[in-house]
Amino acid sequence: MRILFRISLTLVLLFASISEGEAQQEKPNVVILLADDLGYEDVGCYGGPVKTPTIDTLAAGGTRFQQFYSGCAVCSPSRATLITGRHHIRTGVYSWIFDQGQKSHLLEREVTLAEILKKAGYATAHVGKWHLGLPTEARDKPTPKEHGFDHWFATWNNAEPSHHNPETFIRNGEPVGKLDGYSCQLVVDEAIQWLDDRTDTEEPFFLNVWFHEPHAPIAAPDEIVEDYGKLKDKGAVYSGTIDNTDRAIKRLLAKLKEVGAPEDTIIVYASDNGSYRDDRTGGLRGRKGMNWDGGIRVPGIFNWPGKIKTDVVLQEPAGLVDVLPTVCELVGVPRPEGVHLDGTSLAPLLLKSDAVLDRKQPLFWHLQKSRPVVAMRAGKYSLVADPDYELSTSNMFDEAWIPAIKNGRYTNYQLFDLEADPNQTTNIASENPALLERLKDQLLEVNDSIMMDGKDWHKE
Repeated sequence: MRILFRISLTLVLLFASISEGEAQQEKPNVVILLADDLGYEDVGCYGGPVKTPTIDTLAAGGTRFQQFYSGCAVCSPSRATLITGRHHIRTGVYSWIFDQGQKSHLLEREVTLAEILKKAGYATAHVGKWHLGLPTEARDKPTPKEHGFDHWFATWNNAEPSHHNPETFIRNGEPVGKLDGYSCQLVVDEAIQWLDDRTDTEEPFFLNVWFHEPHAPIAAPDEIVEDYGKLKDKGAVYSGTIDNTDRAIKRLLAKLKEVGAPEDTIIVYASDNGSYRDDRTGGLRGRKGMNWDGGIRVPGIFNWPGKIKTDVVLQEPAGLVDVLPTVCELVGVPRPEGVHLDGTSLAPLLLKSDAVLDRKQPLFWHLQKSRPVVAMRAGKYSLVADPDYELSTSNMFDEAWIPAIKNGRYTNYQLFDLEADPNQTTNIASENPALLERLKDQLLEVNDSIMMDGKDWHKE
């Protein structure tokens, strides 16, 4: 009996030791790669004309979503959705932000992915475009530091005067001045330098890399542009910016391999919205700025060697709104308490071959100057509608519009079956009245929840 007791005790202690060791295992690094205005059909693995071997390798070594969506059809709100897992209007961002003329910014009260991971022991850095609000002489707005980033190297909006030799970067609050080179390469230079400068190399890191390419004003090296056409051909330059970004990502991935094994890092690749070029939307209806699929469908790739399924293409609709809950589940940190997330964790789909996604809330988009103004994706169906109110003709977002937006309703509902009609050419609303009413109720329920949270900036 004494021998059996000793054996049992030994086994208990052994299992306890294993459990403790598992609990102490390092959390994976997280890297988010975000393109700017990249179309659904730009990169190679999505059937695009640009040579993107690095991005294609990430897709082959991970899982690619065939129906992946941005957070909005324009940049600032889409970025707010990505970094919070919430619809952008909840976060205070209605449209693209012009800091000099608007009060709008990503609200400091919002819990970002950087804040969540920092609390869990991660070092955090943002490099590249920000466009969620930065301080001006007239307005004191939070910086990436107040949103959880230890280090930041960013532009308020675009790389100007173009991607070549930009003058608009700010590092930790201090303007950098003119830099020599191309924006995507400069952003990766900063990321690599930050990785080299870390004092605690055992600490996991979150690296947020938001490129400017292929957003206008565009520029790329002549030797790359020549692979796609004449040097002054805007389409060739556009392709060159994407090719150049792929080469920059290759350099970053090489550095990540120096830092640790590929199995130590989760990589997410996507775009903030669809392309402004009609020839790069894969035949989808609409483009950037529109709530048709051409404006909101983008690439979506998740890569984590040894964990996420490889060489898999999923048809399940998903989007940037799902990134925060997905990363939280993958790295094993709790989601923010008391916060309504509009996204759903994709981890089950990424890790298990037979998983079914249990999405509690349909994907939903709102952009006040778009027609349609709202869109919702529920299963295979897309429901869109126009506003029942009028706004001024200004293309710049006017914060005085907010009461009309928050209290407005919708008209001219159109319904599309995206399995049968991915280009949204045939409105089937009149043929499916019961389905239309059910989906309208869902859309209004989501809409009202979002608008209830929306900040009324014009009262500030």
